[in-house]
Amino acid sequence: MPRTIEMEVLRYRPEQDKEPFFQRYAVPFTDDMSVLQGLQYIKDELDSTLSYRWSCRMAICGSCGMMINGKPELSCHTFLRDFFPGGVRVEPLNHFPIERDLVVRPDDFISKLESIKPYIVAKEVRRLDQGEYLQTPEERDRYEQFSSCINCMLCYAACPQYGLNKDFMGPGVLALLHRYNSDTRDGGQAERMELVSAEEGVWNCTAVGYCSEVCPKGVDPANAVNINKINSAKDFFANLLGRRGGKK
Repeated sequence: MPRTIEMEVLRYRPEQDKEPFFQRYAVPFTDDMSVLQGLQYIKDELDSTLSYRWSCRMAICGSCGMMINGKPELSCHTFLRDFFPGGVRVEPLNHFPIERDLVVRPDDFISKLESIKPYIVAKEVRRLDQGEYLQTPEERDRYEQFSSCINCMLCYAACPQYGLNKDFMGPGVLALLHRYNSDTRDGGQAERMELVSAEEGVWNCTAVGYCSEVCPKGVDPANAVNINKINSAKDFFANLLGRRGGKK
């Protein structure tokens, strides 16, 4: 038999609400119901004005990220049974402007993502008749973990430094930057390292590590940031020694 759980959902409709507020709903649920399905029940049966993002319902698209009882989660991958007999509070992701209800504006994240050129920059242009850009399994293994990012932005909602300083490049983008820099087929590393070593790059990270804890795909952006702190330091000393060698 279905049980009932109280869902407390943040609401904000800019055309009529001066400030966000919480609204409570009683939602019947079964053990296999996710938080996202609870929101769908609210929209279908209780309040059709509720707005939220979702797409795949399989923890692949990354669009249904929300704050669930204060933690950044994919709502399709978080189950109502885990909060019963208590209630569950659902809010939009921290550190992003609210567009409407549970929908946030990801413009800042998207602009940062575009800035790193999140694609392979060919070292040399090849014709089709020259064949593929080949790579060994061992070379692929160097970056495979970091290629699993689904751009859900949970790590940004978890990152206290991004909350304080929106200029910070942020964990997810830096993890993807590392993915492409580690790809043996890519030739854009030097350009990306300028972003890594910039004031808003890896040195802005305060090493809290919560970004890796909330990642639903095990990407470990904190590790990517730490690796690139080392890479940035290597570049700095290599350039320093190079300049001194030039003077001699």
